[in-house]
Amino acid sequence: MTPVISTLRTAAPTAVTPTPAPTPSPSATNTESAVEDTIKAAADAGSSFWEWFTGWPLHILIILVVGLLVLALLRRVIGHVTERIATGSGTTTTEGGPAWRRYLQRTPFVEDAIAMANPLASQRRAQRARTVGSVLRSTANIVVGTIIALMILAELQVNVGPLVASAGVVGIALGFGAQALVKDFISGIFLLVEDQFGVGDVVDLGSGATGTVEEVQLRVTQVRAFDGTLWYVRNGEILRAGNMTQQWSRAVAEVRVPLEADVDTVRVALGRAADDVQADPELSPLLLEAPSVRGVDAVNDITMSFTLHAQTRPGDQWEVSRELRRRAQEELRAAGVLVPSADAEPAVLEQETEA
Repeated sequence: MTPVISTLRTAAPTAVTPTPAPTPSPSATNTESAVEDTIKAAADAGSSFWEWFTGWPLHILIILVVGLLVLALLRRVIGHVTERIATGSGTTTTEGGPAWRRYLQRTPFVEDAIAMANPLASQRRAQRARTVGSVLRSTANIVVGTIIALMILAELQVNVGPLVASAGVVGIALGFGAQALVKDFISGIFLLVEDQFGVGDVVDLGSGATGTVEEVQLRVTQVRAFDGTLWYVRNGEILRAGNMTQQWSRAVAEVRVPLEADVDTVRVALGRAADDVQADPELSPLLLEAPSVRGVDAVNDITMSFTLHAQTRPGDQWEVSRELRRRAQEELRAAGVLVPSADAEPAVLEQETEA
């Protein structure tokens, strides 16, 4: 056993020395430095971009967003209001509430009711409202767009003073060169806003342009004459406009009888004709007042002139006038005022051409 123990003692392990840590290779050091440089460069680029973006680009973006929102809101409000006017929709009248609300919800006036009786009143109102709405939307586009452009140029450090001055000079030059066109458009806007006439009205615009209005545009008005001629009248050239079918009309029937006829007999006969027209169930709804007879209006060498007249709904005066003349002729013949004879010239009933 002794040799074994001495052998084990001899073979006892000695102290273990620590192994040194491996030294990083040059390639790994370069990779770590590149990553750190990339991160630092990205941080610097992000900081620089944010600093640049919070300058004029962000201001321009805010200007565009706010300007477009304002423009969209204006266009929506204009479109909503004009469409309500065009369709004639509204709220029902309610009792109570503020005085201004009751005033806005009041019932239409008599002349409004008369105008609404015209079957083309809705089309006329719709065309006028939509045309004015189109003008307002175009104006909003130009005004808001110009303000946005000037604010963006100011953010880009562009001197807008010379641009505004140049635009003013160009506008003046265009105004002088196209003053007739500008005059037509401005006159068309006032024609629509003031409701001087509309689709379905019978008008006299001068220079032979008399007939029914078929379309009212900003530059021209189309009028269809009784013989079928379609007149195109520039709005800037309309110096006067006679509307024969607005709110109410008057039927006028001039009757001429022989000079030797008895005035009282003629007046009684014409009065019966007026009463017959008023009692007619088809014509009475067209009347706003009872027909009446004036006295002798004119006297010439062979005839005397009497006039029957009545206030009617707009556009119905010609039908009432024709019926007044027909009934007057029947009553005058029944009274013996009109006697067909070779020696006595019969009465002449003045004919009125419907526009």
